[in-house]
Amino acid sequence: MGEILGQLKPELLWNHFEEICKIPHPSRKEAKLADYVVSVAKKNNLEYSRDDFGNVIIRKPATPGKENLTPVVMQGHLDMVPEKNSDVAHDFEKDSIKCFVDGDWVRAKGTTLGSDNGIGVAAALAVMESKDLEHGPVEALFTLDEETGLFGAQALKPGFVNGKILLNLDSEEDGALYIGCAGGQNTFVKFKFNQKDIPSNTSAIEIKVAGLKGGHSGLDINTGRGNAIKLMTRLLHELNYTFGIRLVSINGGSKHNAIPRECFSVIRVPKKFASDAIAYVERYNKIVQSELASVEPTLNVTAAETKSKSKVLDKSTAKNLVDSLYSVPNGVIKMSADIAGLVETSTNLAVVVTKGKRVEVTLSQRSSVESEKYDVSNSISAFFKLAKAEVEQGDGYPGWKPNIQSPVLATLKNVYHQMYNGEPEVKAIHAGLECGIIKERYPDMDMISFGPTIMGAHSPDERVQISTVDKFWNLLSAVLKNIPSN
Repeated sequence: MGEILGQLKPELLWNHFEEICKIPHPSRKEAKLADYVVSVAKKNNLEYSRDDFGNVIIRKPATPGKENLTPVVMQGHLDMVPEKNSDVAHDFEKDSIKCFVDGDWVRAKGTTLGSDNGIGVAAALAVMESKDLEHGPVEALFTLDEETGLFGAQALKPGFVNGKILLNLDSEEDGALYIGCAGGQNTFVKFKFNQKDIPSNTSAIEIKVAGLKGGHSGLDINTGRGNAIKLMTRLLHELNYTFGIRLVSINGGSKHNAIPRECFSVIRVPKKFASDAIAYVERYNKIVQSELASVEPTLNVTAAETKSKSKVLDKSTAKNLVDSLYSVPNGVIKMSADIAGLVETSTNLAVVVTKGKRVEVTLSQRSSVESEKYDVSNSISAFFKLAKAEVEQGDGYPGWKPNIQSPVLATLKNVYHQMYNGEPEVKAIHAGLECGIIKERYPDMDMISFGPTIMGAHSPDERVQISTVDKFWNLLSAVLKNIPSN
């Protein structure tokens, strides 16, 4: 029994989740968690396989009397987004996640929790280990490297999965059944600059934008949250106009699929303007705090003199960089005309990092309409080329087109109504689920996605609601029992 979460219901699921928290598993470092999954299969004498990429599948025979039910695949991803507050000492490749119970929520201390998708993984493992659930032939598919580009799903090959119905366990809203998702593509931008000697009679100033919520660049893109890089470059643009600054470095964000929470820059200003520049930042802080007060109550922009001895960027490149980051579109591009409240197309200015003699920028575009995904990606590419930057685009991944006539959707709606005397919401999601890619690999597979309530995914504010995990488990158990015959 888990020491921290072992008293929660259902015990089997929470025990597995606590074990998952103990095993470091950021993207591309999930091997130990994959080994744990295999250990569960071995412990329960279940058939399992690994493909060349490292994805794992476990197969469990039907319980007596359920052999004729359509074979089902439960699916989740093993990796998590490694985000932490800057004042927290945590090595995601070595340290366990420090989870704790806070009322009706499970949280982590200063880091992402990994309930995305650890709860789904734990649920699938609990099904495979359970001795009292009724179900037909069932498989549990655990993919790798989802958060950085759904690469595990992209590596799937025909024949690795046998099931005809996919239950994706990677959604984050209780009472919602997802039948569609956005596709995505990343844009990579590189500004090469010439280093220049430190201008004489200048002072170095470090500027920090911190205290933002961040969050999932798909699910939270329409919440109006601040983007640390946008806030920083707005300030740098103003400081340059007012004081004629020289840029030394800019660094912000860390993940393509997270809204950046922090950004740091070092600038040089004429010594006679140093105190005025710091005072300007203090006034700017009050302005943006007022603008974002209702959504970003802990936002803080600060500036202080520093002893940096680093050279500066050449003026032309620095201006192109700051002006383009300041003015590039960010956030919601278009709302769906067909599904109320659904973001159809968006873009996220995700990461900026100064490396040697270049500044690298990562942006992420999403859309549930493939042509719009390519349109916004191409427009952003053209935008940065005007700023004389080098631009590359990732391969991207497809969306998942909704099928309102899905048989598994009908089954889930019926089971949900019988259990809760109500109707679930049927929705599409502005995030990249693996369903779109899996549908490409297995076009005849019927699929749906559901899960418990998870808030703040991809940020240190991530938390999962305990009461909805119990409801999620009960729904999953009932659906497996009521899958229609093959």
